[in-house]
Amino acid sequence: MTLLAAEIVERFYMFLWPMLRISALLVTAPLFSLDALTLPIRIMLALVVTIFVYPLVQWPVIDPVTANGILQIVNQLFIGAMMGLMLQVAVGALTLAGQTISSSMGLSMATLIDPAVGNVPVIAQFIVICSTLIFLGFGGHVIMLSMVLDSFRAVPIGEHILGQVAFGKVVAWSSMIFLGGVLIALPVMVALLFINIGLGVITRAAPTLNIFSVGFPASIAAGFLVLIFAMDSIIGRIQWLWMQAFNHARDLVGLVN
Repeated sequence: MTLLAAEIVERFYMFLWPMLRISALLVTAPLFSLDALTLPIRIMLALVVTIFVYPLVQWPVIDPVTANGILQIVNQLFIGAMMGLMLQVAVGALTLAGQTISSSMGLSMATLIDPAVGNVPVIAQFIVICSTLIFLGFGGHVIMLSMVLDSFRAVPIGEHILGQVAFGKVVAWSSMIFLGGVLIALPVMVALLFINIGLGVITRAAPTLNIFSVGFPASIAAGFLVLIFAMDSIIGRIQWLWMQAFNHARDLVGLVN
């Protein structure tokens, strides 16, 4: 009986380490971190993924209540959370692009509650929904799970990536929130800029014209028209942004792209 109890404890110690990294990834990664996925669902997903991953890797036995065990707990949570946050940068860029387009069109007051990022304009919500469909369409959830499996080979249990290099990669990639948002919103922003310049010229030519009654409907109509024609390029840039996010997340843990 004592031998059986010792074996169960040893198996638990081995099962704990992949469970921690996978759980941290599911808490922070896009789609899986939505409030619609409650805590019990996330725990079940982490358990199922860990059960499938467990036989594929040789796991060390480390006591989690020792100093080395506590360090490894922090390390595994850090690795999983950072991979998920690298992917969340893409969501931040998409939300920023939608907010910029909404402000340019005059729809910044028309907001919806996004379960992922909170109160956002309707255009931002539309772009985030499109990006989620694109993410599922090219198998982003499968790529993400395969990435966490490969991370156990690139950064085995016992090794750590905590340090200046890892934090530097995360900070450098976070600048993509602004760059990606501008790239996605650029077609609509440029078109509305010329429309506003035209409205300014009309105001100077006819000062008695009520520009507010003409300008707002014109900006909204033109913004939607440009958005419709620019959807092909926007979708391509969204897919490119997702792939860049995966590449940087893989590079964080030392995987060759």
